[in-house]
Amino acid sequence: QVQLVESGGGSVQAGGSLRLSCAASGLTNSMYCMEWFRQAPGKEREGVAAIDAAGRTSYTDSVKGRFTISKDNAKNTLYLYLQMNSLKPDDTAMYYCAAQEACTLGGGIVPQAFEYNHWGQGTQVSVSS
Repeated sequence: QVQLVESGGGSVQAGGSLRLSCAASGLTNSMYCMEWFRQAPGKEREGVAAIDAAGRTSYTDSVKGRFTISKDNAKNTLYLYLQMNSLKPDDTAMYYCAAQEACTLGGGIVPQAFEYNHWGQGTQVSVSS
C-alpha cells in the first residue's frame, strides 16, 4: 500500500523560502512519477513540479527558476522535496504530493491530477505580502 506524508509547510513573507518534503512508502515499481500539486481556495488543483524515477523533471511556467523538485532514495522510503524560493503571495495554497507507478515523464509536460492515484494529505503554504 502506497503512503505519502507531506511536511514542511508554513507561513513566510514574500521573497522567502520553504522546503516541502514528502515521505513515500510502498512504491514497488522501479518506474514511477511523483509530483507536487497545489490548490488555492476556489481554484482547481494545479500541477507544480514533477519528477520520474530517472530524474527527469518538469515544471509549470509560473514556478520555473524559483522552485526545484528533487528526490532521495532511502532504504524503504522515497523522499520527495520541493525547494521553493522567491515565494509570492500567489504561491499560497495547500500543497499535495502525488505518486503514480509505471510512469515516465516526457516533453517537459507536467502531468495532470487525474493521472495520479496516490495522494498525501497536504501541507499548507501561506505567503504574505
